[in-house]
Amino acid sequence: MLQRRPRLTALAAGLVSAAGFAPLSLWPLTLAALAALLHLIAAASDWKRAALLGWLFGVGHFTFGNGWIATAFTYQAEMPQWLGWIAVVLLALYLAVYPALAALAAWFARGRPLALVLAFAGLWTVTEWLRSWVFTGFVWNPLAMVALGPWARPGLALAAPWLGTYALSALVALLAGCWWLAATERSLRWRTSLAALPLAALLLPQLHTPAAEPGRMPFTLVQPNIPQEELTDPSKYEEHFQRAARLSVPLRPGQRRLVLWPESGVPDYLRPGYPQRFYDESTFAGDPKAARVRLGRVIGPGSLLLTGNVDLVVRGGRVVAADNAVTALDSDGRIRAGYVKAHLVPYGEYLPMRSLLEPLGLSRLVAGSLDFRSGPGPQTLNLAPWGRIGIQICYEIIFSGQVVEDGDRPDFIFNPSNDGWFGRFGPPQHLAQARLRGIEEGLPVLRATTNGISAVIDADGVVRGHIGEDLAARIDGRVPRAHSPTLFSRAGNLLPLGWAILLLVLAAVALRRARR
Repeated sequence: MLQRRPRLTALAAGLVSAAGFAPLSLWPLTLAALAALLHLIAAASDWKRAALLGWLFGVGHFTFGNGWIATAFTYQAEMPQWLGWIAVVLLALYLAVYPALAALAAWFARGRPLALVLAFAGLWTVTEWLRSWVFTGFVWNPLAMVALGPWARPGLALAAPWLGTYALSALVALLAGCWWLAATERSLRWRTSLAALPLAALLLPQLHTPAAEPGRMPFTLVQPNIPQEELTDPSKYEEHFQRAARLSVPLRPGQRRLVLWPESGVPDYLRPGYPQRFYDESTFAGDPKAARVRLGRVIGPGSLLLTGNVDLVVRGGRVVAADNAVTALDSDGRIRAGYVKAHLVPYGEYLPMRSLLEPLGLSRLVAGSLDFRSGPGPQTLNLAPWGRIGIQICYEIIFSGQVVEDGDRPDFIFNPSNDGWFGRFGPPQHLAQARLRGIEEGLPVLRATTNGISAVIDADGVVRGHIGEDLAARIDGRVPRAHSPTLFSRAGNLLPLGWAILLLVLAAVALRRARR
């Protein structure tokens, strides 16, 4: 039946496969869709047809999975909103190249079903890794995301410290392959076993909830609930500040704690040296020192504030760029440290090929004419006595193996974000990817967002506290403890690539035996 209209089937299977991601989390549909793709690859008459079927699967998969991007076009006035879905489809046409490559290469192992499954899983790992860095990378929703359990249970994703995200994706592909092999198997015993294996692998780990370990450093995590349409409205800046300030009051006098505000948490310019007109447009007295002192008074003596803000790049007295930054301020208003976002969002934080695209009417989705510049990469800020803190701003958290500074492991990762322009599907998917970073690195992740979903995630990926969307609230607690360095934290993405090579070797062995 699948062979009557293979192209339409491949496209439909791709659409269905993305239903396994949050917030739907219908992972059986993902496995069934991948099993259908394997069947189509095995039946393809040549490698060109196999590549086409993989590409059509990818078009459906990435169109549905990245549909939240279209919502971003509703929060800017420079381009028509209908362009959002065109952008989603165009992005899917490009990203579909990666499943096409996996399908094309796997087709050469079609001589034996087991070899095809092993090859496809290994090649999917390689193509996801490629997707993470080619053209700056866009690896939103790797297949591994369907292995995550509910918020209180890591599920099969507890294998991530020994596999890495991209090899965990291979494991999902192998489980889907079990269903395809079950459909081709004549023996009832083998058919039943192969059909039951994916269910057991994905359901049984969800029965386990890791115990909570007490932390040490007190924190207050703030979600001020700033609607995206108000975020860049200067008339609302003071209201936004007061809302965050009220949520940051110490529970008791003299409490030493970390106060965590989201990306875009402070509209004031906090550093000196900018043209005065920029200070005059911010919220407090046109004076960066006064703005810092006011923030220090908000958090109280003995505390440290980590907040998202914008810094400017000034050359020759002229502002030429901006930094999406996190600044650490103590209670005296002194800047203790800072971090600049390294992995920027194309078309969101900078316009590639600006000289060519701007005359055509294209612009950034985020307000402002200045492009953001890229920072140096993952950094651990030594902020004793408040601890060693790794920073990943918003979208940076999705890049497996690129979130912790080499040789300088933090106590936890702070992930300030603005998810207000991600629609309804984007925020839960973003949270899921932050959970997986915590699991594979063995580190807690604390997320403060403008309007949800903010969360405290322990080193097992369990959400120990959260604030839902469109709520103004705070979470008080102690930063969960980190685990010992994981195998993945030591080896990085060499680990999943090693697993991919092993799968390809096993596929070659299986294929060779079939030809004897």
